[in-house]
Amino acid sequence: MMQVHCLVLLSLCYGALAMPRPTNNEDVSSTDQDLAQEYLNKFYPPISRDRKTFRERLEEMQKFFRMKVTGKLDTDTMNIMKSPRCGMPDVAEFSTFNGRPRWQKNSITYRILNYTPDLPVSVVDNSIQRALNVWSQVTPLSFTRVNNGDADILIQFNARSHNDQNPFDGPSGILAHAYAPGARIGGDAHFDEDERWTDNQAGFNLFLVAAHEFGHSLGLGHSDDRRALMFPTYRYVNTNNYRLSQDDVNGIQSLYGRRRK
Repeated sequence: MMQVHCLVLLSLCYGALAMPRPTNNEDVSSTDQDLAQEYLNKFYPPISRDRKTFRERLEEMQKFFRMKVTGKLDTDTMNIMKSPRCGMPDVAEFSTFNGRPRWQKNSITYRILNYTPDLPVSVVDNSIQRALNVWSQVTPLSFTRVNNGDADILIQFNARSHNDQNPFDGPSGILAHAYAPGARIGGDAHFDEDERWTDNQAGFNLFLVAAHEFGHSLGLGHSDDRRALMFPTYRYVNTNNYRLSQDDVNGIQSLYGRRRK
């Protein structure tokens, strides 16, 4: 249950990390150089005594996204860095957080603390329920909504700073983030109110983003499989009869097993 603190510490460290400015990127503006440094600090943070150079960390990012590994801030790399995405760090293929945190029970409760004005309350309720259902369809997990008191997964919409030391950054940057299973903030999912939330392909589809974040709430990290729901950048797909990719299924079943028939 204490594994969540490792993830929270990563968030706390983002602003304090320092890396050398990139070199040999003559066509990149100083603004993009600063963006790249912040991006790598946030999504590819040093682990323990890791002292990788900017170039080595950039190559790690390019490898994760299955790009040509150049160690340079080319156009394709900058486009990825500027893409709307989840706010949690990246890891390779389907994976779990360090220590493989998971809920030690199959009946999970959730509570929606507030609502975005972008959508009717009923649409938010339905989007959240459907997003949780994609995970219960392939595992023994069940999700029960509570309207009062504490719950395993607390869901809220906030802009900028919101009391978790992991502030949002305004429109079209970080869309949301969620914490690994555990005590206190563990399992909670936060959505950036500065985004335009929808139930279609305009703006950002709440169902798709929520389903991704709930993967984190259950213990999954990011995947480098572009077809996976747990890939870190946002991509709209048809949500009718939505099903997880095999990569997502393999990941979640490695933690909770298969659904009993």
